[in-house]
Amino acid sequence: MATLAAGCLGGTGGERAERAERAEKASRVSAVFETPEPYSARTLDTTDLAQFITRHPDYRADSARMADFYARRDRQFAWFVRDSLTASADAFIVLSGLKGYDADERPVGCDSCAMESELTLTAEFFRFAARKYGGHFTQDLRDLDWFIPRAKRDIAQLMDSLAAGTMDLSAYEPLHPQYKLLRDAFRHLSALSDVAWPELALREGARSIKPGDSAQVLVDIRERLRLLSDLASLDSAPMLDSMLVTSVQRFQERHGLATDGVIGPAFLRELNVPPAVRLRTLLVNMERMRWLPETQPANALLVNIPEFRLHVFEGDTEAFSMRIVVGAAATHTVIFADTLTQVVMSPTWTLPMSITRGEILPAIAKNPNYLREHNMEIVGGTKAAPVIRQKPGPNNALGRVKFLFPNRFAIYMHDTPARGIFALEQRAFSHGCIRLAEPTALAEYLLRDDPDWTPDRIRQVMLGGRETTVNLSQPRPVFILYFTAWVTSEGVLNFRDDVYGHDRTLADELFRS
Repeated sequence: MATLAAGCLGGTGGERAERAERAEKASRVSAVFETPEPYSARTLDTTDLAQFITRHPDYRADSARMADFYARRDRQFAWFVRDSLTASADAFIVLSGLKGYDADERPVGCDSCAMESELTLTAEFFRFAARKYGGHFTQDLRDLDWFIPRAKRDIAQLMDSLAAGTMDLSAYEPLHPQYKLLRDAFRHLSALSDVAWPELALREGARSIKPGDSAQVLVDIRERLRLLSDLASLDSAPMLDSMLVTSVQRFQERHGLATDGVIGPAFLRELNVPPAVRLRTLLVNMERMRWLPETQPANALLVNIPEFRLHVFEGDTEAFSMRIVVGAAATHTVIFADTLTQVVMSPTWTLPMSITRGEILPAIAKNPNYLREHNMEIVGGTKAAPVIRQKPGPNNALGRVKFLFPNRFAIYMHDTPARGIFALEQRAFSHGCIRLAEPTALAEYLLRDDPDWTPDRIRQVMLGGRETTVNLSQPRPVFILYFTAWVTSEGVLNFRDDVYGHDRTLADELFRS
């Protein structure tokens, strides 16, 4: 099944063509403004803008862009034709919900009133566009542990287009495919915002409802799954029959639960989340979609932390995906983008000093043979702060292979000898790096075009006990992202837990009253 990744990495060729068409449209729209013919008979004096900013210091942050905008217009008004507001002005007032501009109350009867209205509309447009097309969160994204540069929109170009009389702003909408899919899902889910959503529970003493079991609560579960579009049947039988099992599995899959068709505490926890809470989650993720670059490279590797999954792309098509383990809440994996350049087989592991001090030195104090028993050695440092390295081998913490995309966070992907954790639904256990369920498959895929590295040789070297580094002839883009809601290419809305609390932090900023 195609997943979030297809949208996050630029989507299909058709979607890229759509972006190109919109970009061309934006250029055509802007070209309309590049005309020597005057657009308005009214003009600003050289001091009007400065005096306006003095009266309205809240607009000071956009004063330079306003000045540039009017300089390009030779100080001509943008929102007026003679003494009347333009159709673009009317449309923007409706679009933005700007107060005080009802048709019978607009203060345009004098030159000073018109100038005040003109500059207010321009200032409000820059403020509105910055939120709508650049995101509502205006602080440094690093405060949210997001280290991918924010996408930039040419708001000045958008302003020129609007002033030219064009109100079709679709060319400037956030172009990320997932943004529109989430927006559509939001509209659908909004219909449930007023529906009563009482908490559903198993009868006292029951641990689960298994296929074939009967329970009165199944009547309410059927109705709720129907409301959420997971069940089409109108049957109200209090039995977990085959049709209801299929619906339960669909719900489990799109919430990251084991798809066993059993109704237990985890299933009911997700089913009891009210639509209003889900809507906030959608808005938070739509905000993140605004930050992503509009075009991203092909052949990328995408990690979605809350999904606990790596997606590997061939061009724009997902080649395969696998389960992963990410950092625990206290040592969380950072959100950033980089480039995968090396595959290291039979790796050594140089322990971070935080692990050495917090775990290894206390273990050595209890057991002097700890290093030898764990195939480790001291290779430098001091007695109080030794540099410790684990040799290659079956118990090496990095397993048999690691994948390097050098970055300042010291995060990489690797194998692990602890295989059992991949069977868990929640997989946030590491010190920050990303553990792979199928590392051999990834190594073989990345080196598949290199005749020196056949699958047999890769496996041999991985087990050889000697660290071997292979530089990729074609480095691969890597994106480590954080999305707790997305829509698949099949139109299925997915949700995942906010494992690091990033949703909560962003929601506090977006929805504070």
